[in-house]
Amino acid sequence: MPKMKTNRGAAKRFKVKKNAVKRGSAFKSHILTKKSPKRKARLNSPQYVHDTNLDSVKSLLCMS
Repeated sequence: MPKMKTNRGAAKRFKVKKNAVKRGSAFKSHILTKKSPKRKARLNSPQYVHDTNLDSVKSLLCMS
């Protein structure tokens, strides 16, 4: 049986932490002038993969 290959696109987007899988936020790359500082700060805060999507992300990262 060959080894499982990690999905390289997913490996660049997700970081595995101790108790969760960390992810980036959308809507923070451009058109920032109309967004409030509070909204931009919230987008920069750490985000984590929701429990309903965790199994599919772990399978992409070959963790299961």
